[in-house]
Amino acid sequence: MNAPYDDDQDDLQDGQFYDPDADYEPDPEYAATLAPDAARQRRERIGPTGRPLPYFPIPNPLTDHGPAKIVAMCNQKGGVGKTTSTINLGAALAEYGRRVLLVDFDPQGALSVGLGVNPMELDITVYNLLMERGLAADEVLLKTAVPGMDLLPSNIDLSAAEVQLVSEVARESALQRALKPLMSDYDYIVIDCQPSLGLLTVNALTAAHSVIVPLECEFFALRGVALLTETIEKVRERLNPELVLDGILATMYDSRTVHSREVLARVVEAFEDHVFHTVIGRTVRFPETTVAGEPITTYASNSVGAAAYRQLAREVLARCHAE
Repeated sequence: MNAPYDDDQDDLQDGQFYDPDADYEPDPEYAATLAPDAARQRRERIGPTGRPLPYFPIPNPLTDHGPAKIVAMCNQKGGVGKTTSTINLGAALAEYGRRVLLVDFDPQGALSVGLGVNPMELDITVYNLLMERGLAADEVLLKTAVPGMDLLPSNIDLSAAEVQLVSEVARESALQRALKPLMSDYDYIVIDCQPSLGLLTVNALTAAHSVIVPLECEFFALRGVALLTETIEKVRERLNPELVLDGILATMYDSRTVHSREVLARVVEAFEDHVFHTVIGRTVRFPETTVAGEPITTYASNSVGAAAYRQLAREVLARCHAE
Protein backbone atom coordinates (compact mmCIF):
# COMPACT_ATOMS: atom_id res chain seq x y z
CA MET A 1 0.00 0.00 0.00
CA ASN A 2 1.49 3.30 -1.09
CA ALA A 3 -0.50 5.80 0.97
CA PRO A 4 1.63 7.94 3.28
CA TYR A 5 -0.38 6.95 6.32
CA ASP A 6 -0.87 3.23 5.97
CA ASP A 7 -0.36 2.06 9.56
CA ASP A 8 -3.37 0.04 10.68
CA GLN A 9 -4.26 0.27 14.36
CA ASP A 10 -5.30 -3.37 14.39
CA ASP A 11 -1.87 -4.46 13.12
CA LEU A 12 0.16 -2.74 15.83
CA GLN A 13 2.05 -4.97 18.22
CA ASP A 14 2.10 -4.50 21.99
CA GLY A 15 4.29 -1.58 22.97
CA GLN A 16 3.94 0.20 19.62
CA PHE A 17 2.18 3.54 19.27
CA TYR A 18 -1.04 4.12 17.38
CA ASP A 19 -0.72 7.20 15.22
CA PRO A 20 -4.06 9.06 14.96
CA ASP A 21 -3.08 10.69 11.66
CA ALA A 22 -3.52 7.27 10.06
CA ASP A 23 -7.25 7.54 10.72
CA TYR A 24 -8.22 11.19 10.59
CA GLU A 25 -10.70 12.71 8.18
CA PRO A 26 -9.02 15.83 6.77
CA ASP A 27 -10.97 19.03 6.92
CA PRO A 28 -11.40 19.89 3.19
CA GLU A 29 -10.79 23.62 3.66
CA TYR A 30 -7.57 23.08 5.62
CA ALA A 31 -6.40 20.28 3.33
CA ALA A 32 -6.70 22.74 0.45
CA THR A 33 -4.06 24.92 2.08
CA LEU A 34 -1.57 22.08 1.73
CA ALA A 35 -2.34 21.06 -1.83
CA PRO A 36 -4.75 22.07 -4.60
CA ASP A 37 -5.54 18.37 -4.98
CA ALA A 38 -4.72 16.73 -1.65
CA ALA A 39 -6.13 13.37 -2.74
CA ARG A 40 -3.78 13.26 -5.73
CA GLN A 41 -0.78 14.11 -3.58
CA ARG A 42 -1.59 11.37 -1.08
CA ARG A 43 -2.17 8.88 -3.90
CA GLU A 44 1.03 9.69 -5.76
CA ARG A 45 3.11 10.38 -2.62
CA ILE A 46 4.19 13.79 -3.90
CA GLY A 47 4.65 16.16 -0.97
CA PRO A 48 3.90 19.90 -0.88
CA THR A 49 7.59 20.57 -1.60
CA GLY A 50 7.16 18.94 -5.03
CA ARG A 51 9.46 16.04 -4.13
CA PRO A 52 8.53 12.38 -3.64
CA LEU A 53 7.32 11.98 -0.08
CA PRO A 54 9.21 9.25 1.81
CA TYR A 55 7.45 7.04 4.32
CA PHE A 56 8.49 7.87 7.87
CA PRO A 57 7.76 4.83 10.07
CA ILE A 58 6.39 5.00 13.58
CA PRO A 59 9.49 4.69 15.81
CA ASN A 60 9.85 1.98 18.40
CA PRO A 61 9.71 3.09 22.03
CA LEU A 62 13.02 3.37 23.89
CA THR A 63 14.03 1.34 26.91
CA ASP A 64 16.94 3.64 27.81
CA HIS A 65 17.10 7.42 27.57
CA GLY A 66 19.87 9.94 26.91
CA PRO A 67 22.22 11.43 26.11
CA ALA A 68 20.06 14.17 24.65
CA LYS A 69 20.30 15.66 21.20
CA ILE A 70 19.96 19.44 21.52
CA VAL A 71 18.00 21.20 18.78
CA ALA A 72 17.79 24.99 18.48
CA MET A 73 14.56 26.28 16.91
CA CYS A 74 15.95 29.46 15.40
CA ASN A 75 14.97 32.32 13.10
CA GLN A 76 15.74 35.98 13.70
CA LYS A 77 12.36 36.95 12.22
CA GLY A 78 9.43 36.84 14.60
CA GLY A 79 6.05 35.28 13.92
CA VAL A 80 7.30 32.42 11.75
CA GLY A 81 6.14 29.57 13.99
CA LYS A 82 9.19 28.91 16.20
CA THR A 83 7.26 28.58 19.45
CA THR A 84 4.37 26.66 17.89
CA SER A 85 6.83 24.25 16.29
CA THR A 86 8.83 23.84 19.51
CA ILE A 87 5.73 22.94 21.52
CA ASN A 88 4.18 20.60 18.99
CA LEU A 89 7.38 18.89 17.84
CA GLY A 90 8.26 18.30 21.48
CA ALA A 91 4.80 16.90 22.24
CA ALA A 92 4.89 14.63 19.18
CA LEU A 93 8.33 13.30 20.14
CA ALA A 94 7.02 12.62 23.64
CA GLU A 95 4.07 10.73 22.15
CA TYR A 96 6.60 8.47 20.44
CA GLY A 97 8.22 7.61 23.75
CA ARG A 98 11.05 10.16 23.78
CA ARG A 99 11.83 12.17 26.88
CA VAL A 100 11.81 15.81 25.89
CA LEU A 101 12.91 19.03 27.57
CA LEU A 102 11.73 22.33 26.11
CA VAL A 103 13.83 25.40 26.90
CA ASP A 104 12.11 28.78 26.72
CA PHE A 105 15.04 31.03 25.73
CA ASP A 106 12.98 34.06 24.76
CA PRO A 107 12.40 36.85 27.33
CA GLN A 108 8.84 37.16 26.00
CA GLY A 109 8.08 33.76 27.54
CA ALA A 110 5.81 32.66 24.70
CA LEU A 111 6.78 29.00 25.04
CA SER A 112 5.85 29.04 28.72
CA VAL A 113 2.52 30.73 27.95
CA GLY A 114 1.82 28.19 25.22
CA LEU A 115 2.11 25.43 27.81
CA GLY A 116 -0.21 27.09 30.30
CA VAL A 117 2.43 28.77 32.49
CA ASN A 118 2.12 32.42 33.51
CA PRO A 119 5.69 33.78 33.22
CA MET A 120 4.98 36.75 35.48
CA GLU A 121 4.22 34.45 38.41
CA LEU A 122 7.59 32.65 38.22
CA ASP A 123 10.26 33.36 40.82
CA ILE A 124 12.91 31.08 39.29
CA THR A 125 13.46 30.72 35.55
CA VAL A 126 16.17 29.80 33.06
CA TYR A 127 17.67 33.24 33.77
CA ASN A 128 18.52 32.15 37.33
CA LEU A 129 19.97 28.91 36.01
CA LEU A 130 22.30 30.90 33.75
CA MET A 131 23.39 33.53 36.23
CA GLU A 132 23.34 31.93 39.69
CA ARG A 133 26.04 29.44 40.54
CA GLY A 134 24.96 26.50 42.64
CA LEU A 135 21.33 26.54 41.43
CA ALA A 136 20.28 23.04 40.39
CA ALA A 137 18.28 22.58 37.20
CA ASP A 138 15.70 20.53 39.11
CA GLU A 139 14.76 23.69 40.99
CA VAL A 140 13.78 25.37 37.72
CA LEU A 141 12.21 22.45 35.82
CA LEU A 142 8.44 22.34 35.44
CA LYS A 143 6.40 19.32 34.47
CA THR A 144 3.96 19.85 31.60
CA ALA A 145 0.60 18.21 30.98
CA VAL A 146 2.27 16.07 28.31
CA PRO A 147 3.78 12.90 29.81
CA GLY A 148 7.52 12.76 29.17
CA MET A 149 7.87 16.47 28.35
CA ASP A 150 9.34 19.04 30.78
CA LEU A 151 9.92 22.78 30.57
CA LEU A 152 12.63 25.25 31.56
CA PRO A 153 10.49 28.41 31.70
CA SER A 154 11.43 32.00 31.00
CA ASN A 155 10.16 35.52 31.55
CA ILE A 156 11.29 39.12 31.03
CA ASP A 157 14.17 38.63 33.50
CA LEU A 158 16.06 36.80 30.75
CA SER A 159 16.47 40.07 28.85
CA ALA A 160 18.96 41.18 31.53
CA ALA A 161 21.17 38.16 30.82
CA GLU A 162 22.15 39.54 27.44
CA VAL A 163 23.78 42.50 29.17
CA GLN A 164 25.14 40.67 32.21
CA LEU A 165 26.76 37.88 30.18
CA VAL A 166 28.92 40.36 28.24
CA SER A 167 31.49 40.51 31.02
CA GLU A 168 31.43 36.76 31.73
CA VAL A 169 34.25 34.41 30.72
CA ALA A 170 33.10 32.03 27.94
CA ARG A 171 29.86 33.98 27.77
CA GLU A 172 28.71 32.12 24.64
CA SER A 173 28.74 28.80 26.53
CA ALA A 174 26.56 29.74 29.52
CA LEU A 175 23.52 27.76 28.32
CA GLN A 176 25.67 24.79 27.36
CA ARG A 177 27.02 24.63 30.92
CA ALA A 178 23.53 24.94 32.39
CA LEU A 179 22.14 22.09 30.27
CA LYS A 180 25.04 19.68 30.75
CA PRO A 181 23.68 18.06 33.97
CA LEU A 182 20.38 17.34 32.18
CA MET A 183 21.77 15.58 29.13
CA SER A 184 21.48 12.07 30.52
CA ASP A 185 17.81 12.49 31.50
CA TYR A 186 16.39 13.33 28.06
CA ASP A 187 16.45 12.16 24.47
CA TYR A 188 15.75 15.59 22.97
CA ILE A 189 16.24 19.12 24.28
CA VAL A 190 14.53 21.72 22.07
CA ILE A 191 15.44 25.39 22.56
CA ASP A 192 12.95 28.07 21.53
CA CYS A 193 15.20 31.00 20.54
CA GLN A 194 14.29 34.67 20.63
CA PRO A 195 13.71 36.45 17.29
CA SER A 196 17.17 38.00 17.04
CA LEU A 197 20.78 37.04 16.42
CA GLY A 198 22.06 38.39 19.73
CA LEU A 199 24.05 36.77 22.52
CA LEU A 200 21.16 34.60 23.73
CA THR A 201 20.73 33.07 20.28
CA VAL A 202 24.49 32.53 19.98
CA ASN A 203 24.32 30.72 23.34
CA ALA A 204 21.58 28.47 21.99
CA LEU A 205 23.57 27.71 18.82
CA THR A 206 26.69 26.99 20.85
CA ALA A 207 24.80 24.51 23.03
CA ALA A 208 22.95 22.82 20.15
CA HIS A 209 23.88 19.85 18.02
CA SER A 210 21.58 20.97 15.22
CA VAL A 211 19.29 23.79 14.09
CA ILE A 212 15.74 23.72 12.74
CA VAL A 213 14.73 26.91 10.95
CA PRO A 214 10.96 27.50 10.82
CA LEU A 215 10.27 29.62 7.76
CA GLU A 216 6.98 31.30 7.01
CA CYS A 217 6.16 30.95 3.32
CA GLU A 218 6.36 34.69 2.77
CA PHE A 219 8.94 36.79 0.92
CA PHE A 220 10.22 38.88 3.86
CA ALA A 221 10.82 35.73 5.91
CA LEU A 222 12.79 34.29 3.01
CA ARG A 223 15.12 37.29 2.87
CA GLY A 224 16.48 36.69 6.38
CA VAL A 225 17.49 33.06 5.86
CA ALA A 226 20.81 33.96 4.24
CA LEU A 227 21.82 36.05 7.28
CA LEU A 228 20.82 33.24 9.64
CA THR A 229 22.79 30.59 7.74
CA GLU A 230 25.80 32.94 7.81
CA THR A 231 25.47 33.21 11.61
CA ILE A 232 25.19 29.42 11.92
CA GLU A 233 28.35 29.06 9.86
CA LYS A 234 30.24 31.55 12.07
CA VAL A 235 29.18 29.71 15.23
CA ARG A 236 30.27 26.42 13.66
CA GLU A 237 33.69 27.83 12.76
CA ARG A 238 34.39 29.63 16.03
CA LEU A 239 32.39 28.01 18.84
CA ASN A 240 30.65 24.76 17.94
CA PRO A 241 32.21 22.63 15.17
CA GLU A 242 29.51 19.95 15.57
CA LEU A 243 26.62 22.30 14.75
CA VAL A 244 24.63 21.27 11.67
CA LEU A 245 21.51 22.51 9.92
CA ASP A 246 18.88 19.85 10.60
CA GLY A 247 16.47 21.39 8.17
CA ILE A 248 14.26 24.27 7.11
CA LEU A 249 10.62 23.82 8.10
CA ALA A 250 8.06 25.56 5.90
CA THR A 251 5.24 26.97 8.05
CA MET A 252 2.00 28.89 7.46
CA TYR A 253 1.86 27.41 3.98
CA ASP A 254 -1.21 27.90 1.80
CA SER A 255 -0.87 26.45 -1.69
CA ARG A 256 -4.01 28.29 -2.78
CA THR A 257 -1.84 31.41 -3.02
CA VAL A 258 0.75 31.78 -5.76
CA HIS A 259 3.04 33.59 -3.33
CA SER A 260 3.25 30.65 -0.89
CA ARG A 261 3.96 28.22 -3.72
CA GLU A 262 6.66 30.46 -5.19
CA VAL A 263 8.40 31.00 -1.83
CA LEU A 264 8.38 27.27 -1.04
CA ALA A 265 9.71 26.45 -4.51
CA ARG A 266 12.56 28.97 -4.07
CA VAL A 267 13.46 27.55 -0.67
CA VAL A 268 13.58 24.00 -2.04
CA GLU A 269 15.65 25.20 -5.00
CA ALA A 270 18.14 26.97 -2.73
CA PHE A 271 18.42 24.45 0.12
CA GLU A 272 17.40 21.19 -1.57
CA ASP A 273 17.50 18.26 0.89
CA HIS A 274 17.87 20.61 3.87
CA VAL A 275 14.16 21.42 3.48
CA PHE A 276 11.91 19.10 5.47
CA HIS A 277 9.37 17.12 3.47
CA THR A 278 6.84 17.97 6.17
CA VAL A 279 5.08 21.29 5.59
CA ILE A 280 2.94 23.00 8.22
CA GLY A 281 -0.18 24.63 6.78
CA ARG A 282 -2.20 27.53 8.10
CA THR A 283 -5.04 26.67 10.48
CA VAL A 284 -6.99 28.47 13.18
CA ARG A 285 -6.30 25.51 15.45
CA PHE A 286 -2.79 26.77 16.29
CA PRO A 287 -3.91 30.09 17.87
CA GLU A 288 -6.61 28.16 19.71
CA THR A 289 -4.01 25.86 21.27
CA THR A 290 -2.10 28.86 22.63
CA VAL A 291 -5.22 30.06 24.41
CA ALA A 292 -5.82 26.53 25.72
CA GLY A 293 -2.20 26.23 26.87
CA GLU A 294 -1.59 22.83 25.34
CA PRO A 295 -0.12 21.27 22.17
CA ILE A 296 -2.28 20.61 19.15
CA THR A 297 -1.53 16.90 19.55
CA THR A 298 -3.75 16.88 22.65
CA TYR A 299 -6.05 19.84 21.92
CA ALA A 300 -7.10 18.56 18.49
CA SER A 301 -5.49 15.15 18.33
CA ASN A 302 -7.08 14.04 15.05
CA SER A 303 -6.60 17.32 13.20
CA VAL A 304 -4.41 17.72 10.14
CA GLY A 305 -2.19 20.12 12.11
CA ALA A 306 -1.52 17.43 14.71
CA ALA A 307 -0.83 14.92 11.96
CA ALA A 308 1.68 17.31 10.38
CA TYR A 309 3.70 17.63 13.59
CA ARG A 310 3.61 13.88 14.16
CA GLN A 311 4.98 13.45 10.67
CA LEU A 312 7.65 16.07 11.43
CA ALA A 313 8.62 14.16 14.58
CA ARG A 314 8.97 10.95 12.56
CA GLU A 315 11.02 12.79 9.94
CA VAL A 316 13.31 14.29 12.60
CA LEU A 317 13.80 10.86 14.15
CA ALA A 318 14.45 9.30 10.74
CA ARG A 319 17.06 11.96 9.91
CA CYS A 320 18.72 11.46 13.28
CA HIS A 321 18.82 7.68 12.75
CA ALA A 322 20.31 8.16 9.28
CA GLU A 323 23.24 10.26 10.57
